[in-house]
Amino acid sequence: MTSTTDATPAPNGNSGPGDTYGELRAQLATLTTEAFRPELSEIDRLPTEEIARIMNGEDATVPAAVAEQLPAIAAAIDGTAERMARGGRLIYAGAGTAGRLGVLDASECPPTFNTDPSEVVGLIAGGPSAMVTAVEGAEDSKELAADDLDALGLTADDVVVGISASGRTPYAIGAVEHARERCGALTIGLSCNAGSALAAAAEHGIEVVVGPELLTGSTRLKAGTAQKLVLNMLSTITMIRLGKTYGNLMVDVRASNEKLRARSRRIVALATGAGDDEIEAALAATDGEVKNAILTILGRVEGPRAAELLAASDGHLRAALDAAPRTT
Repeated sequence: MTSTTDATPAPNGNSGPGDTYGELRAQLATLTTEAFRPELSEIDRLPTEEIARIMNGEDATVPAAVAEQLPAIAAAIDGTAERMARGGRLIYAGAGTAGRLGVLDASECPPTFNTDPSEVVGLIAGGPSAMVTAVEGAEDSKELAADDLDALGLTADDVVVGISASGRTPYAIGAVEHARERCGALTIGLSCNAGSALAAAAEHGIEVVVGPELLTGSTRLKAGTAQKLVLNMLSTITMIRLGKTYGNLMVDVRASNEKLRARSRRIVALATGAGDDEIEAALAATDGEVKNAILTILGRVEGPRAAELLAASDGHLRAALDAAPRTT
């Protein structure tokens, strides 16, 4: 029996499936994230605590790998904030674990920063069902990525982030290629291998080289952790640049449950030093909007005036406070 993983010519002289798999195997063999570590070949024989200790040591190397890419990350963030300040969107595109991480980051922006769900979007190859069930072949299609972006009505003010640990995933590469060629959207390529096709296709290439995984090729481990750290930076610092915070306080938090309603009151207290009665009055006067409530207290203005000042300052609380006619 001939293995389908060997490069075997088809009877008609054309390339057969074996050629495809042989070429792909050769390509994967060049990737750091796919490298085999013989020193771990008997890890399954070790005590559980020792395996955990090894894994923890592996994870500890990830922040240093991210640190090496901080200049590239910062440049990508500044570009993202500039586009979003013009009304653009932040759009993540990836397959498998990378796609799920993008969807996760996007889904956490509305409750954290009170963004509209359309402002930060996560696309995963194969659609929403791929979050929990693998969709065969979806990651291999550049055309699928183009279709998914077209469905969003992509514009030049948008930012498209292709995410792929290997840096070779066609869906992620197709997303950044289509975004650049179709309308000149800003593109970012996040991968975990040096010299990746994804980074080359994007305007901003971020390559966090974390090295071989504990389990050969399991890029949900160190590579996934690295991608999560970079996405945390990309969304969080962009929102800081957009005025979604006041210092390190989440003043645009959406109080959608009891915990967040309690947190909103704590944030107002930390920002203003006001007592409970004043905080409750401020939140009542501003329909529960934390940023507005802080402005009414510190700026000594009424709720409607606070809304006007924030609108005039594009939501930046510090600028609105500077414009408030408060007395000391």
